[in-house]
Amino acid sequence: MDSVSKINLINYAHIRVSEVKDKLIHRQSIIKVALDVPLFKLFDYKLNKNCTFKLKKGCRVLVPFGKQKKVGIIIGFSNNTRIPSSKLRSFISIIDNEPILSMNDMKFISFASNYYQYPIGKVISAALPVQLKKGFPLISYIDQLSLTNHGKACSTSNLKKSAPKQAELLEILKIKVRLNEKDLNNLSPNWRRYYKGLIEKKLVKKDRVINNYRVNQKYIRPSSGPDLNSEQANAVNTIINEKKFKTFLIDGVTGSGKTEVYLHLIKNTLKNDKQCLILVPEIGLTSQFINRIIKRIGLIPHQFHSSCTENEKFITWKAIRDSKAEIVLGTRSAIFSPFKNLGIIIVDEENDVSYKQQEGFRYSARDLAIIKAKHCNIPVILGSATPSIESINQCKKNIYTKLQLTERAGEAKLPSMHLIDINKNKTKDGISDLLLKTMNEHLKKNGQILVFVNRRGYAPTLICKSCNHIEKCKRCDSRMTVYQSKNSLICHHCGSKEKLKTSCHVCGSEYIALGQGTQRIESALNKHFSSEWIMRIDSDSTKLKDSLDKALEAAKSGTAKILIGTQMLSKGHHFSSLTLVAIINADQGLFSNDFRGSERLAQSITQVAGRAGRENKKGQVLIQTEYPDHPFWETLFKGGYKNAIRLILEERKQTGWPPYSYIALLRTESHQKKFTWEFLKKSKLILSSNNSTIDILGPVSAPMEKKAGKYRGQLLLQSNNRKILNHCISSFIQEIESKKITRRVKWSLDIDPIELF
Repeated sequence: MDSVSKINLINYAHIRVSEVKDKLIHRQSIIKVALDVPLFKLFDYKLNKNCTFKLKKGCRVLVPFGKQKKVGIIIGFSNNTRIPSSKLRSFISIIDNEPILSMNDMKFISFASNYYQYPIGKVISAALPVQLKKGFPLISYIDQLSLTNHGKACSTSNLKKSAPKQAELLEILKIKVRLNEKDLNNLSPNWRRYYKGLIEKKLVKKDRVINNYRVNQKYIRPSSGPDLNSEQANAVNTIINEKKFKTFLIDGVTGSGKTEVYLHLIKNTLKNDKQCLILVPEIGLTSQFINRIIKRIGLIPHQFHSSCTENEKFITWKAIRDSKAEIVLGTRSAIFSPFKNLGIIIVDEENDVSYKQQEGFRYSARDLAIIKAKHCNIPVILGSATPSIESINQCKKNIYTKLQLTERAGEAKLPSMHLIDINKNKTKDGISDLLLKTMNEHLKKNGQILVFVNRRGYAPTLICKSCNHIEKCKRCDSRMTVYQSKNSLICHHCGSKEKLKTSCHVCGSEYIALGQGTQRIESALNKHFSSEWIMRIDSDSTKLKDSLDKALEAAKSGTAKILIGTQMLSKGHHFSSLTLVAIINADQGLFSNDFRGSERLAQSITQVAGRAGRENKKGQVLIQTEYPDHPFWETLFKGGYKNAIRLILEERKQTGWPPYSYIALLRTESHQKKFTWEFLKKSKLILSSNNSTIDILGPVSAPMEKKAGKYRGQLLLQSNNRKILNHCISSFIQEIESKKITRRVKWSLDIDPIELF
């Protein structure tokens, strides 16, 4: 067995719950510590002879690491080490007396490290708040002033003459009896100048007390909500009756009331004094969910996502750990929260690619949610109007239980869908005359319109009218995006920025902006509908704090009549007045070089189309295309999303792509192209020698070979056996880490990659 596999087995064995009945220090002399470094190993440190603490797994220690000091987590203990005694160093100090991570937390982290082939120290780092990674105490203390018996009996009248400020502070304490420094700062900002005199007079005493965080309490009296239809009731009852681990897929058409099902499940979980974890793919979906939870359940959920401050996340993390956070709503990183009393996990829009981390520790929060639920022996619910092919296949194999919602809630009906052939219909700035005419008709009936353009900026290309020269980024193999309002060219891949050019530096002719982005569509529509409120919602227009919430509020209220948006608006949102969805350029996904291209296109169109006609107004969807005869359209229009996925699954089976095989991607980048290719060729030799049964495709350049000044390439690994693939990768890691070439490149492994190119 190779050394990496041995380390993984040791890590896992150390934290198995069944073997940790006695969590106190075993009397070994070596502690094994996980550190936040990109190395696939644990680090050995010897116990101090003077150490009187009983060390426990899951506690933090401060250790020397080269010339630095690092915070690490104790993973285990041993009497043996390969480090010579002359080089074996002692830890510096113990940070925690009790583990900050439970054995169940460590078991979950160990699984993630082993499955995604990522160093356990880096995985632990991803699971902890910044404060804990920096060595801050889990439990902090704060000053508190309280009255003595003498202080309670003392009158302030005499004190007012000699020390009026002391008297003022004493009167505040007589009302409150005791106050911590946070409350004192609010009530009497200068209290620190005067309290010592009160202590000398023995009227007040000062203590150090635990700095308890405040937990959200009941907010309002919850409303009852609409009655469930038969399909919703069946879904709720089926899940409630499942008292142990099981994965449910709620496959419901857009507007079918999946959130109503979630709310009933959350209520039932809270009745049983259990915690709830709800995952959403994007921050933009949190405010709508929060409002529904407050209205229907009467609690403000705790949030955990990148818009929260580090202090807010730390407080939420502690509340979760102490079982004081009853409902937690977050994006993918919330999956590592240290629940001790978890009762249910809900993954909304489970098909969304945002659940897969694309940098560093490349994990899938959706897949880890299933593992976490299995460890906790609780149900996990995956919900979507466009379930992923992987989840649909798991249902076919009876591994997941599918619960269908086939009808829209209330009287709402699914929208009608139509193509606009832009070969026959004249367009200007990307908008056809037929689309403009239809928009006018909907506005006259007081309808709301969503124009879907999945490109930011004014135009994706700046091209010369004469020689066809295209302005490209100097650091990437990509075109510069035109931002006319900023008079700039910006690269969306590395952030490079230049002044917008008017003439070609090759031939001197005029430049023109080619293609449509959200800003160009906004400019064009303002000319046609100057009297209407047109609102653009994309990542450029919602950078300021709370700007997205304000924009969505205007959209949902119906005051903004024309919405222009990217993927941010395509799913999860309920716009009650919206009657028309216009998809400007749907052809991008028809000819994708990624085997998932057709699946993504079907999901995107189905989701954005589902924003129309969600209440009693009839909905309509218009799709502009240059390829109206493409077979994809007939498949989607006649049989809907399910028919499209059925055909895609058949194609995947014939070609052997996932879910009928398992894949991993080895990515490499370097400032020098030769080092990238040298590493990939060496890697292929090692992988081939380790196992001849896996398919190795490449090495090839990434489609965008140069990005941010680095040259990128990749190897695709494919196998019909997951264990064989993982073992081959483990052996490869052990061997490649010792090669000098690794110092010249940055490389990463992506298990179950979502993006191949």
